[in-house]
Amino acid sequence: MTRFPGLRHLVAGAAAMAVVAAAAGGVQAADKVKAAFVYVGPVNDNGWTSRHDAGRQEMEKALGDKAEKSAFVENVPEGADAERVIQQLALSGHNLIFTTSFGFMNPTQKVAQRFPNVMFEHATGFKREINMSTYNARFYEGRAVAGLLAGHMTKTKVIGYIGSFPIPEVVQGIDATTIALRKVAPDAIVKVIWVNTWVDPGKEADAAKALIDQGADVIMQHTDSSAPCQVAQERGVWCVGQASDQTRFAPKAHLTAIVDEWGSYYIKRAKAVLDGTWKSEDVWGGMKDGFLSLAPFNPAIPADVRAKADQAVADIKAGKLLPFAGPIKNQAGAEVVKAGESIPDDKLAGLDWYVEGVQGQLPK
Repeated sequence: MTRFPGLRHLVAGAAAMAVVAAAAGGVQAADKVKAAFVYVGPVNDNGWTSRHDAGRQEMEKALGDKAEKSAFVENVPEGADAERVIQQLALSGHNLIFTTSFGFMNPTQKVAQRFPNVMFEHATGFKREINMSTYNARFYEGRAVAGLLAGHMTKTKVIGYIGSFPIPEVVQGIDATTIALRKVAPDAIVKVIWVNTWVDPGKEADAAKALIDQGADVIMQHTDSSAPCQVAQERGVWCVGQASDQTRFAPKAHLTAIVDEWGSYYIKRAKAVLDGTWKSEDVWGGMKDGFLSLAPFNPAIPADVRAKADQAVADIKAGKLLPFAGPIKNQAGAEVVKAGESIPDDKLAGLDWYVEGVQGQLPK
């Protein structure tokens, strides 16, 4: 389903838009924000896209009459279709456009170059323009806590991980999980199945079943539907939800979930368009910045384990616990990060290798 509220107004409202001042390269204050969002999945996926849409609604509520009704387009394929959708939104008088998937990066950049009077925000990418920002969350922080829980709860010492695409953001989560897991259970391993999609309940369910058949008793995922948790519930193993609290789909199986929190960022950026302070930035926020949280822990988790997880969250927020602090060995067993050191952000942003304890080869 595609939704374009207000498209009939087209460029008529352009006078109220934020524009790039040609001489100074700055942004003029806008009377109102007319925002649009481009989603890779459906708004009811109970994961990635639903959490972005929750942030959109938070933004609308916070801005009140300073914002026109925002538009969103769901189920947009990554590629040429995305470029057409983004361009149509730019032509339709929107002055702030959020594109919320890694594969929208190049299409967003192309459209941004053609529409210098529109502000663009791209999630999880790395390319920027004077009118195009990037933003992301340190999801791996939540994965580290989930790995700790998995280490305490697993009996088979096999963790199953459903990967979407082998991009650094997903690899970060696999590696952070494994590092934390093996601090608790040094002989535990992580098995990964790549499904090459962000959301496909059928493929995700099949991957979860295959991993359980291979001995996994905790299922984690970097895909967007609730299908893996539902399979975990049916098969009597544990799971960790993705992007949103998925307890209702698997009340007995759901250990916790990494919950994406986009509302505060969307509000901040919309207000920057209103007051003329918007500028192109690269933002990578973590737990302490409110970009992600953890869903309530399953009451079946022993109290002492929940306390350890709570402490890990507190230590991550305080900067006392760094998920990629050494010593770290790569998959071949060679030490690549020494004790007292940590992988810096520029290296994390391009992470393309597995740590010790992950089975299989990373697709290239």
